[in-house]
Amino acid sequence: MGKVVLVTGVARQLGARFAERIRREPGVDLVVGVDTEPPRRPVGPAAGEQDRAAADYTFAHADLRRPAIARVLAEYGVDTVVHLNVSATNPVAVARATVKEINVIGSMQLLGACQQSGLVRRLVVKSTTGVYGATPRDPAVFAERTPPKTLPTGGFAKDAAEVEGYVRGFARRRPDIAVTVLRFANLVGPGADTPLAEYFALPVLPTALGHDPRLQFVHEDDAVEVLRLAALDPGDGGPRRTGTFNVAGEGVLLLSQCARRLGRPTVPVLLPALGWVAALAKRTRVSDFSTEQIGLLAHGRVVDTTALREVFGYRPRFTTPEAFADFAAGQRGGLLPPERLTAVTDRLAALLLATDHRS
Repeated sequence: MGKVVLVTGVARQLGARFAERIRREPGVDLVVGVDTEPPRRPVGPAAGEQDRAAADYTFAHADLRRPAIARVLAEYGVDTVVHLNVSATNPVAVARATVKEINVIGSMQLLGACQQSGLVRRLVVKSTTGVYGATPRDPAVFAERTPPKTLPTGGFAKDAAEVEGYVRGFARRRPDIAVTVLRFANLVGPGADTPLAEYFALPVLPTALGHDPRLQFVHEDDAVEVLRLAALDPGDGGPRRTGTFNVAGEGVLLLSQCARRLGRPTVPVLLPALGWVAALAKRTRVSDFSTEQIGLLAHGRVVDTTALREVFGYRPRFTTPEAFADFAAGQRGGLLPPERLTAVTDRLAALLLATDHRS
């Protein structure tokens, strides 16, 4: 019998897309999607692969905060668990406290069920580079073993840091299970449904006065492919894909460059005032700003992906600029044409450079 893969968080874009992709993987017999509501998009054959036989798919309505998840693992004989339900937002939860419960309590229940199971052999957990924080004292580049200068104090980043702690404890208790934690940079793509995507959809982008942070992105297609590789055993006898890995496209973009590519004007405000703007946007449900997102928009964050390339043998197909360009192509046009905005800023930069040379 082939693999039985359980995927949590299939009600969201990434979970549904991964479930689609893993169904087409040879050696997978059944994919079990778990969430509190069915996926918004059908988990059908992947584009261009309709001619290949797909594994069966079933949806299990389950709240990870309840012990029922253990019955799901046993009922379907699950041997591979891909946990994508740790997220900044949840389609069935508005209150921050509920999202935290789903992230942390749900992960604890799932890990407890995996620990009791005699069939589970592989666990993959989606995390975030937000666990490194974003402060003015940060190093230029974070590697997986680089400790954060300041631990996240709230929001999704704090949830992810707590979940990673529980996962490390689980790995010590069940060394027979291959455990992989993937720290994704900001996900972008035509269907991105993240708070940062909501921020970039604003007609005018509030920014921190005097700051132009470096940002990294990972395209949804690359995220799905890395998840696929993590869920499977290496077929070439290479290194085991276990441990913690940063996942991001090569290169960086400044926030100002992102704004120009979108044609969005920016409004610089004092950093404390950015918190007030975020609170107003959240109350009016225009955008779901969070504490860690404000830090990111002020100080940025860049991670090293050497381990991903060496252990997985995979280099993301989209660089950070390319991933963001694909995201920008799916956005409605900004108030300013990107081409004109870029031309004007490039001309100003050239004039400033010429002035410096003359002086």
